[in-house]
Amino acid sequence: MKSRDFDREHLWHPYAPAVKGPPVNPALRARGSTVELEDGRRLIDGISSWWCAAYGHRPESVVRAVRAQAEKLPHIMFAGFTHDPAAELGERLLGLLPEGLKHLFYADSGSIAVECALKMALQYQRGCGRPGRTRMAALKGGYHGDTIGAMSVSDPGGMHAVFSGILPEQFFAPQPVCRFGEAWCEEDFAPMEDLLRTHRDEIAGVIAEPVFQGANGMWFYHPQYLCELRRVCDELDILLIFDEIATGFGRTGRLWASEYAGVVPDIMCMGKALTAGVMTLGCVAASGRTGKKVGTFLHGPTFMANPLACAAGAAAVALYESRDWLKDVRRIEAVLRVGLEEYRVLPQVRDVRVLGAVGVLEMERIPAPEAVQRVVLEEGVWLRPYDRYIYTMPPYVVTDGELGKIVGAMGKLAAMA
Repeated sequence: MKSRDFDREHLWHPYAPAVKGPPVNPALRARGSTVELEDGRRLIDGISSWWCAAYGHRPESVVRAVRAQAEKLPHIMFAGFTHDPAAELGERLLGLLPEGLKHLFYADSGSIAVECALKMALQYQRGCGRPGRTRMAALKGGYHGDTIGAMSVSDPGGMHAVFSGILPEQFFAPQPVCRFGEAWCEEDFAPMEDLLRTHRDEIAGVIAEPVFQGANGMWFYHPQYLCELRRVCDELDILLIFDEIATGFGRTGRLWASEYAGVVPDIMCMGKALTAGVMTLGCVAASGRTGKKVGTFLHGPTFMANPLACAAGAAAVALYESRDWLKDVRRIEAVLRVGLEEYRVLPQVRDVRVLGAVGVLEMERIPAPEAVQRVVLEEGVWLRPYDRYIYTMPPYVVTDGELGKIVGAMGKLAAMA
């Protein structure tokens, strides 16, 4: 297996050392919920290839769109040019986005979408004559990406803690305590409100993952928190930014997680499932008021609005519109709720959480990478536990039988932790 040998010597994987990294699995092809390895073994993808392959791997309509576009215009700079895929994707997105979000800026990825959103907030405040508002507010437990700005608004005690003292210093409120589906407690929002009022002349915007905090928390919190956030941001003219990169396109049981609160942000970031996991692409949607005050936005990636990526995005959005994704997500949620609840009695399981097509076992600790790899190959299920979480975010096309195997593999990992 040439790829594995070369990989071991030269290729640096994410969240891994350059020398003697964790075990890897040489992938040959993928379709639907399944990844085929070079040796012929098949793995059910329990995490949708880092949450982006929401409708499974290699969806035919999206692949066809990319092939057709490659024959005409693989790339053209977006400064001074435009093209049909960018317009078609934009038109489809505007039909799905909350009313009021009308300006779309295409980015290279989710992390870059967050960078753009932060810059928009800073330029907005300058456009309003408030150049002193140069910092952001965010939630502990949040995750927004691995670039500098995105790391600076992610949980300072999370996976980026090693960069403490180097990143731009932002303001952080405590992680929301009120759980999704339980009674709202007004005191939950008090620390954030106090922070915003105290530092109103310094804060340009607030960023949050609506309802579901992903990679740093795997936590579902009460939607009313977002309503209170909208209220105070309106009063203080602080921009409200929602990071829907992981939550968008139905993952939590709503098209956008912010719909649980009925709140429309000033800026929304999208990525991951935006292209159904076929190409990298991010998008930032901004309100008319925001766009007017920002003016000339000082950002311009080389591959912004790449025609191949936009063609994939337009086909992906069309796919979502043509499928009963809500039925799929509710089916997945029902199976996960019943299956994962059985593991609550295990001594190393702290909590069990399920919302939409997301299932989480919060652990005291997780097994070593070698033990995880052994379970992955024995059970034929791809899972990637981290920190203290064993989780699944499967493709919406996963079958009940495949879901059962995912749940079983999660339980096996939990039992050996």
